[in-house]
Amino acid sequence: MPLKDHALAPPSVSLSLKRRELLIGCGVLVVMSDAALALPSAPRRLSLRNQHTGESFDGPYRDASGPLPDAMTDLAQVLRDHHANKVGPLDVGTLDFLADIMDVVGQPKATILSAFRTPETNAKLAAKSLGVAEHSQHLLGRALDVTFPARLPDAHRSALDLKRGGVGWYPRSHFLHIDTGPVRSWEMFGQGLEGLFASGVRGRPRTVAQRQALHRALARRQLLLGRR
Repeated sequence: MPLKDHALAPPSVSLSLKRRELLIGCGVLVVMSDAALALPSAPRRLSLRNQHTGESFDGPYRDASGPLPDAMTDLAQVLRDHHANKVGPLDVGTLDFLADIMDVVGQPKATILSAFRTPETNAKLAAKSLGVAEHSQHLLGRALDVTFPARLPDAHRSALDLKRGGVGWYPRSHFLHIDTGPVRSWEMFGQGLEGLFASGVRGRPRTVAQRQALHRALARRQLLLGRR
């Protein structure tokens, strides 16, 4: 008997299915929101450095077929909760948000101050009255606190213009919060907290720990205008 012909899936479908299997096998929960799916699928790159661990990522993280499994694994490691040394979910939409801001302001590199946060870390920080939101977007892997060598105010304006989610502006502590939660914004200027800054250096904390403390104290005062 002659063998029956079997219909072959289009190459693009086969590639997408293979990519999906690789993503499932990479051990990282990769979240693709509607906003991320709606964005152009051209290859995208990021160059990031974690301020606390010194770890970095430099390269493409998605192409026309979607997120790159190896890149998702590496990025999840760089963006993990370093306090608990735990990897969390990775929202591609948040990465796209950051990449678009960097493209607009012409900044090739970004420094990550805070990314994924475990419930345990969140609870410990909240117990110390450090201004941590109970339902922080950091818990979902949907938030990044970042800074750039230059044009940070321009990055803030670009983030607002994109209307992609939450935007928190901390000019005195020199960083920007972005997330893919509800569209909202807040500004923390840190009046009355000048003692956390190095003498004679306006807008630059003495240490990373002090920068984080300032961030949380300001966030507590403003109540984060809802979820962060």
